[in-house]
This record gives sequence, C-alpha cells and structure tokens, in this order.
Amino acid sequence: MVFRFYSNTISRASRSFAAGIFIVGMVLVGFGFLIYLLPKFFAALAAMVFCMVGIGCFFTAIKIFMATRNQQSNMNPTQDYRENVRIRIEDRSEF
Repeated sequence: MVFRFYSNTISRASRSFAAGIFIVGMVLVGFGFLIYLLPKFFAALAAMVFCMVGIGCFFTAIKIFMATRNQQSNMNPTQDYRENVRIRIEDRSEF
C-alpha cells in the first residue's frame, strides 16, 4: 500500500524549482568559463564601467559645488535680521 502525503502540485513546483536552479548553475558556469578564457575583455569591460561611474560622480560633484556656490552668492551677508517681523512672547507663568 502506497501513501501519498503530498499532492502532485508540490512535486511539479519542486521540479520547476530544481530546473531553475540547474539553469542558473549552468549560466554561472558558462560565465566562469568566459571570464577564464577572455580575462582581458572582461577586465576592459570592468575598467570602462568604473570610468563611466567615476565620470558620473565627477559631474555630480561639480553640480553640487556649483549649486552651493550659487546659493552662497545669493545670500546677503550684511543683512542679519528681517524687517517688519515682531516676536510675541506669551506669559506662561499662569499655568
């Protein structure tokens, strides 16, 4: 007598999961062999990526420096107060 403690859908799900893991493993092995056979190509590719990211950081830093410079030049350092501003202080000693 055979007892089945799980349904056929669980078996199909585990088979599809195993197939996915198998495909991912084969792709990783393929990339490993490509990197082993073509190290100069992948080193050049990595160098290009790092250069592009570095250039992006450079221009972003310049934009930030220019924005802070424009913000500082717009501020008037001689004016330390605002005109027509009244400060009201309520007496809270009653409470």
